[in-house]
Amino acid sequence: MSEINSIAVVGASLAGLRSVEALRRLGFAGQITLVGAEQHFPPYDRPPLSKEMLRGDWTSERGRLRVAEDLEVEPRLGVTATGLDLEHREISLSDDSTVGFDGLIVATGATPRRLRITSHFTSGVYELRTYDDCIALRDVFEKRPRVVVIGAGFIGCEVAAVCRGLDLEVTVVEALDWPMDRVLGGVIGEWAAGVHRSNGVDLRLGVGVVGVEGEGAPELVVLANGSELPADIVISAVGVAPATEWLEDSGLQVRDGVVLDEFCRAAGFPFVAAAGDVARWYNAMFEREMRVEHWTNAVEQASAAASALLLPESELTPFSTVPYVWSDQYGLKLQYVGIPGNFHGVVDGSFESEKFVAAFEDEGRLVGAFCVNSPGKMPRLKRMIASHSLVGALDGGLA
Repeated sequence: MSEINSIAVVGASLAGLRSVEALRRLGFAGQITLVGAEQHFPPYDRPPLSKEMLRGDWTSERGRLRVAEDLEVEPRLGVTATGLDLEHREISLSDDSTVGFDGLIVATGATPRRLRITSHFTSGVYELRTYDDCIALRDVFEKRPRVVVIGAGFIGCEVAAVCRGLDLEVTVVEALDWPMDRVLGGVIGEWAAGVHRSNGVDLRLGVGVVGVEGEGAPELVVLANGSELPADIVISAVGVAPATEWLEDSGLQVRDGVVLDEFCRAAGFPFVAAAGDVARWYNAMFEREMRVEHWTNAVEQASAAASALLLPESELTPFSTVPYVWSDQYGLKLQYVGIPGNFHGVVDGSFESEKFVAAFEDEGRLVGAFCVNSPGKMPRLKRMIASHSLVGALDGGLA
């Protein structure tokens, strides 16, 4: 085991918390300092914020992550990291204090991308990334507003589904051709568009937003095609960016995330590791560098980051994983495993039955699968993707 005696974990959400637990599980008995921008501890789980919590089905306590007992961690909550001095192994915090360390795990996650066209409003514009964001939206939904969601990725679609479940008038604007287009592509995206429209969502696809008008709060959303959408509130769901601003002058290599080796160690600094939305590493399973913004990756990568700090290199295993994400919309359980690829076809079930599996390939290899109401199919699909199976193996179905 390494001679590291103190470890700082920056980021007190899922990846950060699971990193702390992994360090203790590996036998680390030294000091662990957990730095978090929010005051909530134990941390809350993010996926329910756009589903169960937003609908009001879950209490705040149910949304909290389970925490292993006896972690013996020193929490520094309500402060953000503002700088990193690698030479002296010291982190600067927003309250002008510092935290020293022998080893560091960066788990600062990601922050919502901001729309310049809404930056001048003092109210009526919302994001959905934190628990406080969720509660603010839930409160305003009680006033029965007309909602415009900008962005039809997973979060935008989930918010739209919640709005319709609450019988709110909602319009979703997306510059790409289909909902969740970057992951699902055109064929499945067209199916998803039909689901939203059949549930009463006004979808405006393939068109951008050029302006938002109003005095103090939004009143009108103006689209590039000249359309004008009345709005009481605007929800920005245009994606996130890795939270790396505090690392800009640190010497760490940052390129859409902290650049890591196959063991999740920062390039050139083996005493620094990273996990979760902020981490960019080489995934040998797909022979490419990637950054994954999914719950399961944060959990798995946290263990890899802890191992990277504590174990000798001879005992390390490259971190390879099959990405997995899920969503619940209109009572449908949507799951995607793998990475985006070329649409191969529906290999089990049918669109009409609302229970099907669609396969995606890259040069004949199965690289992804989208499942609707078919959770029992996921384990086999994940194994096939991990073993580099040919997509043609699915043409006989999954029975």
